[in-house]
Amino acid sequence: MAAGAVAATMALLVLLAAAAAVSGLPAINVTTMAFEEGYAPLFGHGNILRSADGRTVSLLLDRSTGSGFISSSMYHHGFFSASIKLPSDYTAGVVVAFYVRDGIPSSRRRAPTSNGDVFEKRHDELDFEFLGNIRGKPWRVQTNVYGNGSVSRGREERYVLPFDPTTEFHRYSILWTAAAVAFYVDDVPVREVRRSVAMGGDFPSKPMSLYATVWDASTWATSGGRYRVNYRYGPFVASFTDLALLGCRADPIRMVAPGGGGGGQQQQAAQCAGDEEALRASDVAVMTVEKQQAMRRFREQNMVYSYCYDTLRYPAGLPECDVVESERRRFKDSGHLRLALRRRGPRRFSRAAAAGRAAAAVARAAAASRAAAVKKPAADM
Repeated sequence: MAAGAVAATMALLVLLAAAAAVSGLPAINVTTMAFEEGYAPLFGHGNILRSADGRTVSLLLDRSTGSGFISSSMYHHGFFSASIKLPSDYTAGVVVAFYVRDGIPSSRRRAPTSNGDVFEKRHDELDFEFLGNIRGKPWRVQTNVYGNGSVSRGREERYVLPFDPTTEFHRYSILWTAAAVAFYVDDVPVREVRRSVAMGGDFPSKPMSLYATVWDASTWATSGGRYRVNYRYGPFVASFTDLALLGCRADPIRMVAPGGGGGGQQQQAAQCAGDEEALRASDVAVMTVEKQQAMRRFREQNMVYSYCYDTLRYPAGLPECDVVESERRRFKDSGHLRLALRRRGPRRFSRAAAAGRAAAAVARAAAASRAAAVKKPAADM
């Protein structure tokens, strides 16, 4: 084979290998549901719009109020997922949240309050928070883990997204088992927190509901409150579809029964043992080598803050932090990235994207091969 053809073939193989690395993760297939099958309005009822088929819901923030919805049941561990499209243009001060926390489920709620904690002062919470920005600046996404009311020990991480989250839907998922918590973006794990004895009650363990909200967080969301919500650009619309709830439903009344001494929680855990075992054995929960590699790539390319590297805040570190020395050098003592990440063009972790790149690679390789043949001396032909 001529040198030009060999080079073209090698280039093709490299590109195909890269495409396979992106598409190698199997899609997370879970049953989705209509809004009425598992959710109910939480607040801002007039700012909640549903599609005709009930499978897409939009939350609006305007001058009068934000809005939100909540799952109809509480869950003792599970997988919670939605495809979300965020507001575009100027969104400074706007926060869109998709999270699980303990609270009164809609079926037991007497009034549309935004919070009605079952476990007052010792709540658990797992967050996706999307932080708006000024025009021309990207949305940032923040994940957080709270356990037993440990708000003084926030475990925040922030990332920029490798795509524009305002032009199409992207899937965001939270996996929560007795052993670990994982956050997914388009089926790629971006963060995993494994339970350790040293974490104690800081690891979420109490039944929780799923929430989705959009609200005005002008006091802190964008540059520490420097840029506030400008309602001339409103209403701000966040849309949710592909809604999924997978887990063992919990009874909040039994969990806090007087004189229970924790017995209610133990009984609930026993009843959910089978569901827990199935969840932990599922493809969703098993952290394969391929998933670990994809997670590492995402974090290297997109993470801009980690509490694990914030030695000003946590001089001794927190027990679950697995410090990677090569990663640590990229961050300041404040936990922020030393050099701001350059904004990349939109990129989606999907088989379709990988297939497109592979097809382009084939075309380029074929063109290179034809060019090499044209330039080849007649004596060698």
